[in-house]
Amino acid sequence: MKFKLLFVGALCVAPACLAGFDPKNMDTSVKPSVDFYDYAVGTWLKNTKILADHASMGAADIVNDRNQAVLHALAEKAASDPAADPMEKLVGDFYFSGMNVEAANAAGISPLKGDLDQIAAMATTADIPAEVAKLHHLGAGVCFGLGSEPDPKNSDMVITGLGQGGLGLPERDYYLRTNDESKKLRDLYTAHVAKMFGFAGDTPAEAAEESAAVMRIETALAVASKKVQDLRDPVANYHPMPVADLQKLTPHFDWSAYLAALGLPDPAVIDVGQPDFIKGLDAEIASAPLPDWKAYFRWQLIHANARYLSAAFLDENFNFYSKILAGVQTARARWMRVLYVIDENIGDALGQLYVRDNFPPEAKARVLAMVANIRATLRERIQALEWMDDATKAKALAKLDAYGVKVGYPDKWIDYSTLKIDRGPYVLNVERATEFLVKRDLAKIGKPTDRSLWDMTAPTVNCYYSPTGNEVVFAAGYLQPPFFDRNADDALNYGAVGAVMGHEMTHGFDDEGRQFDPKGNLADWWTPESAKRFKERANLVVKQYSEYVPVGDLHINGELDQGENIADIGGAKISFHALEKTLAGKPQVLIDGFTPEQRFFLSFADMYRDKETPEVEKYYLQTDPHAPDKYRVIGVLSNMDEFAKAFDVPEGAPMRRAPADRVNIW
Repeated sequence: MKFKLLFVGALCVAPACLAGFDPKNMDTSVKPSVDFYDYAVGTWLKNTKILADHASMGAADIVNDRNQAVLHALAEKAASDPAADPMEKLVGDFYFSGMNVEAANAAGISPLKGDLDQIAAMATTADIPAEVAKLHHLGAGVCFGLGSEPDPKNSDMVITGLGQGGLGLPERDYYLRTNDESKKLRDLYTAHVAKMFGFAGDTPAEAAEESAAVMRIETALAVASKKVQDLRDPVANYHPMPVADLQKLTPHFDWSAYLAALGLPDPAVIDVGQPDFIKGLDAEIASAPLPDWKAYFRWQLIHANARYLSAAFLDENFNFYSKILAGVQTARARWMRVLYVIDENIGDALGQLYVRDNFPPEAKARVLAMVANIRATLRERIQALEWMDDATKAKALAKLDAYGVKVGYPDKWIDYSTLKIDRGPYVLNVERATEFLVKRDLAKIGKPTDRSLWDMTAPTVNCYYSPTGNEVVFAAGYLQPPFFDRNADDALNYGAVGAVMGHEMTHGFDDEGRQFDPKGNLADWWTPESAKRFKERANLVVKQYSEYVPVGDLHINGELDQGENIADIGGAKISFHALEKTLAGKPQVLIDGFTPEQRFFLSFADMYRDKETPEVEKYYLQTDPHAPDKYRVIGVLSNMDEFAKAFDVPEGAPMRRAPADRVNIW
């Protein structure tokens, strides 16, 4: 589950904003059998305006804004308390440096002068590997991405993973589409890059020449890149090889020089996710002149640090990436932008402060009880599947039983004792924190996998399933109204957080997750016949969602979204039946005139209430593996007989697919 919080902004923290399902959100002029999303949240959609510093307004945005207000108070206290404990001091000093606008404006580009001078000093393309390593340590995403990963076929050990990257636009097709809108966006991007070079001291002519060079190199990298949907296939993106074999792919890029400069001199094996991309990178190194590469490296360094520099860089970065790409009209408050950076860099320090007062033990206990009930329900549903044979069922149940469950926050926190954070230049704090995290990540390589680690911080408004970890994870920042309320009735909680729990569990059995075994290893545990039947059903999901046209003539990318759509459908079904088990033998009480089953589906729809700018709608349709929120509701419920029964939806109604078209996998 991923919530769309890339462009959030101002606050909505009143108690009414945080409540779960509210009948006043409904538009009862719409029949539930025609459009259940508009029926459930239509009045809210009509009355809600997207704030000027938001790309969207939805349940996740509201919770995130509330969290930011809590973190703001914690950071302000930490910054003003000279007797703070170590974590408070770390957060307080980082926050103070980030809020020192005057110092950042006075410094301009000067904190990066040494790094820029090093790029300027490159003498030949033979210097590229060492420079790439240097920039990777500084958080600049040049050329490719490299880091640790559990070996997909031996998840108990950590190896080196190498994948495509190096782009300044969101993904490859932004460089390759030929329609007028895409051409205009590329022109705006080139102008943006030129402006940033100008702020760094280049003349207009130099900036124009360098921005054109950046576009040439990034376009070449885009041509060599896989499409986003093709990155979902774990088998097609797994190519482990020794460094010697990797070197054969790139005669013009010295991997030994890169790895030595990175501090990883002798990895036993590197998983090369996209070998054709690496070959394309090498071809560009061979053909592009050194000045083009210097321009590209300078741009990527400036781009990576724009949020931490003077107002000129910060404002222009916002103008392109938030205003042009996402339709956000006003930048977020400085304190909120600084808090996001702190969470990115020392999130476990911030998380320790957050959970002290914001995630009580009784909340964790109720979440764990719900997880146990939903896991038991999924077990029953797997046992009853008519399309899966007994041999595959036995292995599916073994995988389900092996699921790890993490709730709230890590059992052990990251040790930041060797990281220097002070009240000096903000950008240098970020550089040191980034280098600390890079070194920490590289230190995992060649060692046993530490399964206690988290891939997000405790205040994050999100949850996830890890295929190689075979675990479901629910952050404390997410576990609050309207998603979870320990004081609410079961119907509301199962309709919201329960469906998310089922969603994450179903990810272990979606088109990607199903290819991993109970240990998190990439292994085929399916009989051919069961695999064939699964694919038939998954293809029906792809077909269904690909027919939706949310914006203009843009269809949902059913291939890209299929894992999330499978998980959405499975999660709602599993959670609904878990609720039915919970309600068994209890009096059926109407609340606000609705049965528990009806409140389940109303809560499910309420979780996805959301309005987005037209720009961000298009952005997510092209890059995000989730369907737009409306279609996460109507697409799921139109497949569910349980929903049709709860709201008496007749055959042939828009919210009830024909029997032959209904999909039921999990």
